[in-house]
Amino acid sequence: MSTLLVWREQIQRFYAGYSTYIRKVLRLILGLLVFGLINANVGYMKAASSMVCTIGLSVVCAFFPLIIMVMAATALLLLHFYTLSLPIALVSGMLFLLMYIFYFRFSPGKAWLVLLTMVAFALKIPLVIPVAVGLLGTPVCVVPAACGTFSYYMIHFVKGSSSTFKAEDAAGLVESLMTFMKQAVANKEMWIMVAAVSICLLLVYGIRTRSMDHAWKVASVVGAILAVVIGAVGNGVLDVHISLSSLISGGVLAIVTGLLLELLFLSVDYSRTEHLEFEDDEYHYYVKAVPKIGVTVPEKSVKHINERQSRAGNSRNGEVSGRARHEGQVNCSERSKSADEILLTRSLNKELGLDRKGGH
Repeated sequence: MSTLLVWREQIQRFYAGYSTYIRKVLRLILGLLVFGLINANVGYMKAASSMVCTIGLSVVCAFFPLIIMVMAATALLLLHFYTLSLPIALVSGMLFLLMYIFYFRFSPGKAWLVLLTMVAFALKIPLVIPVAVGLLGTPVCVVPAACGTFSYYMIHFVKGSSSTFKAEDAAGLVESLMTFMKQAVANKEMWIMVAAVSICLLLVYGIRTRSMDHAWKVASVVGAILAVVIGAVGNGVLDVHISLSSLISGGVLAIVTGLLLELLFLSVDYSRTEHLEFEDDEYHYYVKAVPKIGVTVPEKSVKHINERQSRAGNSRNGEVSGRARHEGQVNCSERSKSADEILLTRSLNKELGLDRKGGH
């Protein structure tokens, strides 16, 4: 557990230092997934479905707000639909217009959620998005999540019925137009998944905001299970063909995602929970305080072994040379001292006449 918390702190520091570049890289990856998904499923215009176009659009959209990527993805879809059939392009344009009216009215800053929902459905993990957004977002995120679900099923529906929409005469165009409108709006599987995603997101948000212990864990598990139940019940009652195995595996992955998000963004110690009570002039407060789990990231220290050795060698050499100089100075002082003593002795002997006595 402590190792995971240390990794979390290191990831947060790394993101804080390079957030600008990381966001652009994530936008580039999201663009590659979105435009690649569109071109792989409804790539009816060969020029627009090329790899060069996919990479070019992704690179350009990486340097702009995500709403530009949403608009570019919508324009690319309509271009492919127009290549397939004019009525499909017209009906799709009207449906996208209605969808964006609700989107811009309620959640204009959540463009990334529309794109992520489409990618999650394409990767067969649709329940990861409502669980993650319910833990980190707000109830208005239901609108872009529903728009992303609608966009995916529109692509899926056109891909599966493209051969029936090709007509050359006017009667055939009108008939294909009416068929597409009826089937696109009355797609039971789409509405089941819209309900599952929306209810799951709202339920996860509702449980996560409660003051109960382990609210994030409970919200992830309950929300994922309820979404799987809604899909299974709708599959049996309305006679649709939702893959239950994919739904269950997606629910398990959604629970795991919720646990990881709790580790990254919450990390509290419920065993040290405190209940406080105080009041002021207008209110009486009952507060539940849950301390966070904090870790200290170990700092790396670099040891310069060679530098230490060189310093030690220099110090030893300095000490030796210092000793030698000191000993030399001592010897010189001793020699000068002995010479002075000899001269002094001779002068005293001369003055006292000791040399003459010795001579006699």
